[in-house]
Amino acid sequence: MKALIIDDERLARNELRRLLAKHPEVEVAGEAANADEARAGVARLQPDLRFLDVQMPGDDGFALLESLEPPLPHVIFTTAYDEFAVKAFDVNALDYLLKPVDPARLAAGLQKLKGWGGAGGPAERPARLAPEDKVFVRDGERCWFVPLKAIRLMESEGNYTRLHFDEVQPQLFRSLNAMEERLDPRSFFRANRRQIINLAWIDRLEPWFSGGLLVYLKGGAKVELSRRQAQVFRERLSL
Repeated sequence: MKALIIDDERLARNELRRLLAKHPEVEVAGEAANADEARAGVARLQPDLRFLDVQMPGDDGFALLESLEPPLPHVIFTTAYDEFAVKAFDVNALDYLLKPVDPARLAAGLQKLKGWGGAGGPAERPARLAPEDKVFVRDGERCWFVPLKAIRLMESEGNYTRLHFDEVQPQLFRSLNAMEERLDPRSFFRANRRQIINLAWIDRLEPWFSGGLLVYLKGGAKVELSRRQAQVFRERLSL
């Protein structure tokens, strides 16, 4: 299995490499010293397992996890602080190892991979979210726990998605494609390459250029549907 070591301390990375050398089933495919390097490493290496420090410059280990798109590799936290253990298991971490890492505890953590179906197997598709489900949204220092049905519009901004609900428009480090995978198509519709609309927030429709549609959402937003998407929209809603 391929592993990525994420830790801002070079000596800690070296020590973990030394311990993993006794486990030939684990190949250390790369290292990262911060969250930005880790994101690039996950995208490039597609590791089966990550050894993740909690406290790092910039985004901490938990913020890094929130920023990654599913499906995610297994995670073993390695940290000098035990106060994050409960939160680590809240995000389904495989194990939580205190530094300096004990070789026996490391071996036990790797053994747990067998109970999780092993590494490198097919990842389960994340479950669809229902409109009544609440989602946690964090943008900088501000946080919201908002029902999905309250989000009227989602807009792509590169690797980020801008959410529109209430009077706020927080930005998430999630692509619009990743967001679409979690949404129920009976409630949300991919209007175009950049936007997803909540069908419950549609106020009215107008014919648009070349057979398209112009969708007016409650709250004032206007979204254009191309001729092709307008046809899909009509078929789905039996218009």
